Amino acid sequence: MTLDFKQDFFALFGQPRRFGLDAAALDAAYRAIAAEVHPDRYASAPDSERRLALMHATRVNEGYQTLRQPLARARYLLQLAGIDTQEETNTSMPAEFLMEQMEWREAIADARAGSHVEQLEKLARELAGDLKSLEAELTEALDSADPDLDGAAQLVRKWRFMEKLDQEIGDAIEALLY
Repeated sequence: MTLDFKQDFFALFGQPRRFGLDAAALDAAYRAIAAEVHPDRYASAPDSERRLALMHATRVNEGYQTLRQPLARARYLLQLAGIDTQEETNTSMPAEFLMEQMEWREAIADARAGSHVEQLEKLARELAGDLKSLEAELTEALDSADPDLDGAAQLVRKWRFMEKLDQEIGDAIEALLY
């Protein structure tokens, strides 16, 4: 199999270029393509073919990881549309969102200080619900007939903030349990 390195990851897996994907179809396409390009199939081939197989396998794995993770998929769609999410440089957020972030951090700190693992687990569930809502907003922003790319970029930045909260909760739980 020869892959076209110029095609985007959606085309590679035969998926529509949209945020909302059929995960089962993506998984099936990945397994089929990965099996075709797996370097072990080329173990006795000449060096050049083995290197090419490794490049193909790397590209397939990179594409799959990008498309199967909602945040990475959103970033990639925006990148394809020429939009920079500015996650490292644009930290401006609506005041309401920043207040929520402060409240989350206070709740995490209080639960950790009080060794309340169950409260941290509750916060993790609440955050997971908020991330699901954010994912629905991203679907609307990216997959509508008139996509809101700038709005989607801000949602990606919000998701990044929320990922950090999730990591803080996980770290706090781990610190209390171990």
